[in-house]
Amino acid sequence: MLQTSVNLDASTIRKRLCGEDTNNYADRIATETAAGTDLVLLEGAGSLVEGALFDVSTAQLAEKLDAPVLLVVRYRSGTFVDSILAAQTTLGRRLIGVVINDVPIEAMDDMQACVIPFLEARGIAVLGTIPLSPLLSSISVAEIVRKLDAEILYGDDRLDLMVETLQVGAMSVNSAIKYFQNARNSAIITGGDRADIQLAALETATHCLILTGHRLTPPTLVLNRAEEVGIPVLSVDLDTLTTIERIDGMFGQMRLQEPIKVQFIKQLLAEHFDLDRLLNCLQASEP
Repeated sequence: MLQTSVNLDASTIRKRLCGEDTNNYADRIATETAAGTDLVLLEGAGSLVEGALFDVSTAQLAEKLDAPVLLVVRYRSGTFVDSILAAQTTLGRRLIGVVINDVPIEAMDDMQACVIPFLEARGIAVLGTIPLSPLLSSISVAEIVRKLDAEILYGDDRLDLMVETLQVGAMSVNSAIKYFQNARNSAIITGGDRADIQLAALETATHCLILTGHRLTPPTLVLNRAEEVGIPVLSVDLDTLTTIERIDGMFGQMRLQEPIKVQFIKQLLAEHFDLDRLLNCLQASEP
């Protein structure tokens, strides 16, 4: 494991700009990767230019290490192709291929018919097109408990359930039922004093019920129903808006550590990523 790292916080950046940090991080990384192993994988930053102040941007490291680059680009309608072409201009021959991630199912046909032939004709090997999956950006109920410092009123044996969407119950019961039925694998947030909404939520495909407002204890009827349907119920000492903001910021940011996600990624890569072609590209890039 590499020991060299740069935290791009305000203090570190200021030290570099003021000449207080003169470390040669690129040389350190070059030394640590020259350990005689057959293959070293380095994860790049969020963009090709990030880290340039410290001479460790993706382009700079690729040049320093004489290393090929596999580019992973998130699908964005109308703009992601520009990003790939710009990367080709920056990296040149070091760009051995690209993986396009988070492709909506409805865009897959267009990818195969237009986008991939376009890129391949310009010498850019498309090694994978990974479909968009709500599961991979989901969060577990256990993570929600930790993030909100929530009290588990029921379901401490069901914290491995995955939450893909967020819903808020702050309307009439009839409206809430229709609203809740439009989502699946959701976390439903509602006030701790809204027993009517809580019961309505428990009749849908929710994976978690979160009660806000000074840890109010719901009626026994609610907890009994939660036990019958197997839905965890959490209580938080937060207002509804703060609860929404904290959970919403978690989606897509959590590390892929849950077994269900790891297994799903393996399946996705087996179906949508050309590993043999990657290996051939790596061999072809060797001096």
